[in-house]
Amino acid sequence: MASAGAAAASLLKRQLKEMQSGKDLPGISCGLVNDNNIFEWEVMLMINDDCKYYGGGNFRARLVFPQNYPHMPPQLTFQEPIPFHPNIYENGKLCISILHPPEEDQYGYESAAERWSPVQTPETILLSIISLFYSPNEESPANVEAARMLREEKEGKHKDYRRRCRKSVRESLGED
Repeated sequence: MASAGAAAASLLKRQLKEMQSGKDLPGISCGLVNDNNIFEWEVMLMINDDCKYYGGGNFRARLVFPQNYPHMPPQLTFQEPIPFHPNIYENGKLCISILHPPEEDQYGYESAAERWSPVQTPETILLSIISLFYSPNEESPANVEAARMLREEKEGKHKDYRRRCRKSVRESLGED
């Protein structure tokens, strides 16, 4: 019987091949960080120009899968420059419900249905993350300052959030 790690490696090889096979995944590019490690992927998320705050940005991230994938979720961490976003910690780690372990939320904020499920794939994860750039969740922030600034901008108080986001987009393009 194959080990959990071997089964996960086999599944990840197949999923990476599917994503690289020319399948129409606009704005997503991925490959291995190191050819000898299927458990660590390098990802580029290219956000369309029509995205209100992050349009035109190219954000790099690492997607690291556990040996017991798909039963447990991977972790995604954005690389420098890190996007200024309510759901991204200052260290680059992403906070999104679908990447939280499949257990009851001790704080009661998320239902089990919102959390990780083995039916998720790298493709569905990355599509969800792109969606998060279009609709940041300021109700459960990883970056409290970004969430506060977004709420204030929505209230019409100022445009500081937009300015900070545009700065992170320029940095992602090597312009700052």
